[in-house]
Amino acid sequence: MNNKKEKFARFGISTKGFVYCLIGALTLAAAFGMGGKKADSDGVLSTLGDQPFGQILLGITALGLLGFVFWRFYQAIVDPEDIGSDFKGIITRIGYSLSAVFYGLLAFTALKMIFNGGNQGSGGGRESAISTLLSKPYGQVLVGILGAIFLGKALYQFYRAYSGKFKKKVEAAELDNKVERWVLNTGYVGYTARGIVVGVISYLTFHAAFTADSDSAGGTKEAFSFLQNEFGTIVLAIIAAGLFAYGFFMFVKARYRSIGI
Repeated sequence: MNNKKEKFARFGISTKGFVYCLIGALTLAAAFGMGGKKADSDGVLSTLGDQPFGQILLGITALGLLGFVFWRFYQAIVDPEDIGSDFKGIITRIGYSLSAVFYGLLAFTALKMIFNGGNQGSGGGRESAISTLLSKPYGQVLVGILGAIFLGKALYQFYRAYSGKFKKKVEAAELDNKVERWVLNTGYVGYTARGIVVGVISYLTFHAAFTADSDSAGGTKEAFSFLQNEFGTIVLAIIAAGLFAYGFFMFVKARYRSIGI
């Protein structure tokens, strides 16, 4: 990978970290009544669009997200880490591709907001998609499958946190011992928080499947509300702080991880 492509990929990973830091910071502020709001990725884009020079901020963010899309597709197609083409490798590379699609859609949303003057337009994307699925034959089964996919993603976050899988890459960066320990802790906390949020999204999706009610489904914002309603503000604040830690970990990852062939 040449130098320009590598910088573009690192910029993309940093932008993902920036988005997660804002999700965590906005939600943490909302939890303690200090302004802010329970935010998902779209909410972050709306917040950026409301700032002075909002369209410029959205443009930079969209460019960064496209850098992350490029990196994920590069991982999936070129396989620079030699993941392989066995069953586990294929599943991992499909996961990279799906991640690229998700962040590509987020980049498209940012670009659309630029041309709409910072307004996203009508929302409810996840609920609308689930409502569409429920209207189809075997719709509840399809939504149940979607819930299972989210569950698999949540379990994978916990696996990343506690299997030591990401630890090897951090150790390979040869950081100072204190810095390395701090970075590893942000990784543990970040992946755990992300796993909890995606796990709640899975639960809400399963509930929508069982009740045939798309209003029961939800994304990150609804997961935050569920956590606050069921477990209290302190738990919500801890999870939000964990997502901020995940964002910081992405910054470190962008700086130090290997991105060559």
